[in-house]
Amino acid sequence: MEANIRNLLPAKFSGKGLFISVISLILFVGVIIYAVYEVTKATVEISIDGEVLVYDTHANTLADFMMEHNWDVQEHDLIEPALETEITDSMEVVWKQAKEVLVTIDGKQETVWTIEDTVEALFAELNITYTEHDHIFPAVTTDITESLEVLFESAFQVVISSDGEQQEFWTTSTTVADFLEKEDVSLGELDRVEPALEEKLDKDAQIQIVRVEKVTDVVEEAVSFGTVTQKDDSLESGTEKVVNAGSEGKVKKHYEVILEDGEEVSRELVKEETVSESQDRVVAVGTKPKPVQVARSTTPSQSAANSSASESSNNKSDGKTFTVTATAYTAGCNGCSGITATGINLKNNPNMKVIAVDPNVIPLGSRVEVEGYGIAIAGDTGGSINGNKIDVHVPTKAEAQRWGRKQVKITVLD
Repeated sequence: MEANIRNLLPAKFSGKGLFISVISLILFVGVIIYAVYEVTKATVEISIDGEVLVYDTHANTLADFMMEHNWDVQEHDLIEPALETEITDSMEVVWKQAKEVLVTIDGKQETVWTIEDTVEALFAELNITYTEHDHIFPAVTTDITESLEVLFESAFQVVISSDGEQQEFWTTSTTVADFLEKEDVSLGELDRVEPALEEKLDKDAQIQIVRVEKVTDVVEEAVSFGTVTQKDDSLESGTEKVVNAGSEGKVKKHYEVILEDGEEVSRELVKEETVSESQDRVVAVGTKPKPVQVARSTTPSQSAANSSASESSNNKSDGKTFTVTATAYTAGCNGCSGITATGINLKNNPNMKVIAVDPNVIPLGSRVEVEGYGIAIAGDTGGSINGNKIDVHVPTKAEAQRWGRKQVKITVLD
């Protein structure tokens, strides 16, 4: 029987030929099946963070496709279309993986997940508006990378008053000291800042810089001289003679002066040195007894004359009160030196009470009480001051004009 079957088959299907034919058939069928499998795949084009890849897949949904490639899609990632979308041929998929970023906004930190590409896009996502004055680090053009740290400090205006000027600045500084350092504002050792350097800066803050200087001021001042009297028995009693007119001394006073913005606020005397000593005014007072005159008989006319002379004598410096004609003068008159006949410098002592007298009526150096003027020193003379006439010293021409010419009572005190 077997022999009969073999005889019925063609020769080429017998033996090894038959085995080869079976194998070939199996391979052919496999190729057909594989071809059909491949032909039935869908083509998917996926963009992963900007990199485009192409895959063929039999997956039913986009989620199956992602699982097929062991890709883990995180909560904050962007994937389009949605994972439950069915796969179609020539499908385009976009997958942007979110990155973790640490953002500090005006001192407050928070962690955000973002799919944005730059800091600028991240600020737009977070609704952060910024200006050229704000402090941003890194720059807004910086690409977002994993674990990037972003710092944002919003600027505010500060008004600073210094050196007589007022200026406005935009700043993100937290303290007065930090602001002055950033704006390169230099401070002197004694300068004062209000508010203090360690104080926090707030919106619309006002900073006042007071420039403080410590300087030394040297002032030369006159030292008044005194008046001394000495007895002189060569002079007739009741008469005086100026032996030494006296002279003022000079002293240098060193002051430590504190200036704030150029204005003096305090002055302290730290040293005093004598330039020249003052010289006392010396007045000789006569002690020689007056000669006694013998009384003679007189005619009525001579008696009247003697009576007049006696009255005139009583008007001399005998401590009594009498009336004189008084005018006024100043040390600043044209041609005036300001130095009296006894050496008093009226320009250095404008308020000193001095009167010009006729030495034959009122001795120089005497203290005289003048009605409406006060107690003065008879320290000056004048070409027109003769007899019962005096000239009172006043500080200004206006006061001299107001004084005018008047009759006053005077008393020679000593």
